[in-house]
Amino acid sequence: MESSEIQQIAFQIILSSANGKTLAHDAIQLMKADKFEEAERKLEESNDAFIEAHNAQTELLQSYAGGEEIVMEIIMVHAQDHLMTGMSYRDMALELLDVYKRLANRD
Repeated sequence: MESSEIQQIAFQIILSSANGKTLAHDAIQLMKADKFEEAERKLEESNDAFIEAHNAQTELLQSYAGGEEIVMEIIMVHAQDHLMTGMSYRDMALELLDVYKRLANRD
């Protein structure tokens, strides 16, 4: 696989992951305002963005599994970092949704 192809995949992972994290952050802001249905929609959109990132990553893994030589570049390491931290952020937002709902029901 050419370096430019690897870079293109890396940038797709970075873009989709950043979108996913931003949507998860937006969901947390909505939770703070007790707008839980809107927050849930944002978290669904966030998940969709992470699926896009995962699909780009899978494309690279399939090429590798098919015997294609993949030269790891620093941009791909950066992309993987974005993906994993973004997914962790979304996971935490999902947990916060439960906490905020419980707190809202106590009032």
